[in-house]
Amino acid sequence: MVQAQSQTLTLEEFLQLPETKPASEYIDGQIIQKPMPQGKHSKIQGEFVPAINSVTKPKKIACAFPELRCTFGGRSTIPDIAVFVWSRIPCEDSGEIANVFPLASDWTIEILSPEQSHTKVTKNILYCLKHGTQMGWLIDPDEKTVFVYRPKQEIEMFDEPNALLPVPSFASELNLTVKDLFAWLLL
Repeated sequence: MVQAQSQTLTLEEFLQLPETKPASEYIDGQIIQKPMPQGKHSKIQGEFVPAINSVTKPKKIACAFPELRCTFGGRSTIPDIAVFVWSRIPCEDSGEIANVFPLASDWTIEILSPEQSHTKVTKNILYCLKHGTQMGWLIDPDEKTVFVYRPKQEIEMFDEPNALLPVPSFASELNLTVKDLFAWLLL
């Protein structure tokens, strides 16, 4: 949903606005509200964040964050899951994690909601790749398909149940098949 503005807002002005539910993103001068996550989206997101963190956090390799605002390159977006290599996680002088993440994630993961535009989500992933993201995933729960994006490479599509899904090199210990991923939808 695009929220019409009577005047064009700058990124800085957008960042001063109160947060919305569901969250809004700032893309190409427009404020675009993300759709409210539904059951399949929430279930995959809720299972996937701990799955990533279980193999990357203990060794301080990387950390996955759900719904984290990332502001970079004139945009402010909120991937469903943003994974950052440990050394790139913004910290305060106290050593605590920062609230503001002014950079693209190393791995951006989007989970398509029924009313969400595949094109819009793909554009966000491609934008991230142009700004340093190593890999992007677009998970389509209804089609049981994962699209994998890498910088300057052909898009790969995975829908065979036993296909091992590619992950960034820093998450190489995460072995996940298409079947494993979509099994999270079962109760």
